[in-house]
Amino acid sequence: MKAELLISLRMSLTVSLLLFLLCISGVVAQDGWAVNYNSKSICALKGSAVTMECTYTPPSNHSVQKAFWTKELVTSGSEPPDLLDDPEYRGRVQYLGDEHSDCTLRFKTVRENDQSKYYFTFITDQPGGKYQGAGGVDVSVTDLQVEVPERVIEGDKVTLTCKTTCSLTVRPTFTWYRNGHRLSSSTDQLHLQAVSSNNEDRYRCAVLGLRSPVVTVNVRYRPKSVSMSPGETAEGSSVTLNCSSDANPPVQNYTWFKEGETSPIGAGFSYSVLQSGSYYCEAQNEHGSQRSAAETVTVKGSGNAALYAGLGVGPCVLIVIGLVEWHF
Repeated sequence: MKAELLISLRMSLTVSLLLFLLCISGVVAQDGWAVNYNSKSICALKGSAVTMECTYTPPSNHSVQKAFWTKELVTSGSEPPDLLDDPEYRGRVQYLGDEHSDCTLRFKTVRENDQSKYYFTFITDQPGGKYQGAGGVDVSVTDLQVEVPERVIEGDKVTLTCKTTCSLTVRPTFTWYRNGHRLSSSTDQLHLQAVSSNNEDRYRCAVLGLRSPVVTVNVRYRPKSVSMSPGETAEGSSVTLNCSSDANPPVQNYTWFKEGETSPIGAGFSYSVLQSGSYYCEAQNEHGSQRSAAETVTVKGSGNAALYAGLGVGPCVLIVIGLVEWHF
């Protein structure tokens, strides 16, 4: 009798311990209800196809009457709307699952406004037989952008990077285009060698048929092709010289010089010549400077000289009499 009681007590303790361990490990969950999302979050390229894999388990004594995906949480006494009935998704979304265990959903083409959280829900034939998978699947929709270095100086080696706003679950094959022509690079980076100041090429990348916006490389360089040109002249007046240059960023300072003199004689885009001589200008930006070729200007007047007349002891008035000649 004692032996039978001892055996019964041991069996009871064993069963109780087993049930306790099952509850702790989560094997027994809400009377057999379960939904398992293979991925809790998905990053999808705009315009691509996306599959959300999912499995579920109804209680053994329940028969599933409806299985669907929704963007709304289940609340007591209400049935959330089926995603397939939404006009925004109709024709683009396909339920690949069944009414037994598979709840996979597929987006044929993902749009930017598809970014949301999605939940799988199923309803059975028993009272209160409604269940929604907790957590859902968070879908992020990303676009392609070509990242160009902010500061590129002529002669630099440049790397362009094809980027998205989130990490893709599968590393795709990239395609690069220059001026509409496909390049050989198939990674997310494109390497350019020694870029030139006259580089006006247009670049874009593509993944799975989705193309990024076109970008150009803004190449910075010091002034080049500095030139002078005469302005309007008239008998009895000075001649105005203009300086121009091609530079990126634009020229910040123009400085004027007269050959034979070490110090600058003027600054600014233009300079008025009052005396004969050879003149040149220098253009400068943050990347360097460049000088123009010297040009000779002859001012002809009475006695081949410019006449200066001072009136009284007050401010002087400068009068240039004669013709100004420009020599190239």
